[in-house]
Amino acid sequence: MTSLHTLAVLLEKPGHLRLERVGLCAPGASDVLVEVQASGISTGTEKLLWNGRMPHFPGMGYPLVPGYESVGEVMEAGAGAALRCGDRVFVPGARCYPEVRSLFGGTAQRLVVPATRAVRVDPSLGERGVLLALAATAHHALHLPHVDLPELIVGHGVLGRLIARLAVVLGGAAPTVWERDPQRRPGSRGLPDLGALPESRGLPDPRSCQDSGRLPLLAASAASPTPPPAFSLPATLATAAVDYPVLQPEDDRRRDYRVIFDASGDASQLDQLIARMAPGGQLVLAGFYADPLHFSFAPAFMREASIRVAAEWKEHDLQAVRQLVESGSLSLDGLLTHRMAASAAQQAYATAFGEPGCLKMILDWSACS
Repeated sequence: MTSLHTLAVLLEKPGHLRLERVGLCAPGASDVLVEVQASGISTGTEKLLWNGRMPHFPGMGYPLVPGYESVGEVMEAGAGAALRCGDRVFVPGARCYPEVRSLFGGTAQRLVVPATRAVRVDPSLGERGVLLALAATAHHALHLPHVDLPELIVGHGVLGRLIARLAVVLGGAAPTVWERDPQRRPGSRGLPDLGALPESRGLPDPRSCQDSGRLPLLAASAASPTPPPAFSLPATLATAAVDYPVLQPEDDRRRDYRVIFDASGDASQLDQLIARMAPGGQLVLAGFYADPLHFSFAPAFMREASIRVAAEWKEHDLQAVRQLVESGSLSLDGLLTHRMAASAAQQAYATAFGEPGCLKMILDWSACS
């Protein structure tokens, strides 16, 4: 029997990764083999793995294959699998490597997963399918028992934007969003408003850039020795117009928010958020926090504040957002800002975690052999 292998992103230790050929587990009767076309890079949990600040998880340790945001096509399906060859699927991670750890194992060219783990999606969704995990995270936070829809969202990354979009879809008023970084606030730097620009339109074919692993933003000048910028439309999409106010905290005078959702992952700002709450207000921690959480008791006591922690999304959250996206109720446009070939993974990860204008980096596996 021929052994199976795949190219995978292997995080050897914090700050060091490479593209490595690793073994794959043999598919069982209920499994599918998925050829991955695109993987997203998480700026939450994967960033903590990258910088070595991830709290202990079962099975934690290096080297490991990261990632839980992959879309691809079913190439083989077991006799007991509900999926069929040619189905387009989203895969939220995998445990299919006999030689290395998986946390969460989805960033590879091929994956073997139980068919129940892969979610069939509309092919027209394209690379935007990698956002389903974050959309499910937002959906889960918004459906915590006895928690109302947010009036204030802290953080204008992808998770914060999805919480804002879903809150409106669920019938809420447009929330206020706090964001300190000008590269994530609409209208900064005089950039044009592209609105909800689908990522699949007007972008160069990544296979034409496979030697450098880059997507050019501008045509290179023959007279200039300086290479063109490396990525496609990063700041433009990150600062495109939105349907809700995005402010610096200092520019917001309101101090009676009934419901605040924190999507920043910043453990140091609880006192500031509690100070902006109405009596009996709710604070939902929707991000992922590496540092210990602490706050002054007296202000929280005076407001009789409620603090809730949103855990990982569940299967019903994923199915719910898939239906919302495919029905057109929830848009995933304008959130994928950067794309690089998987062969340039080291540079892609560094950019995803170091460039504020990078909302979501996509690794393209199509040029890898």
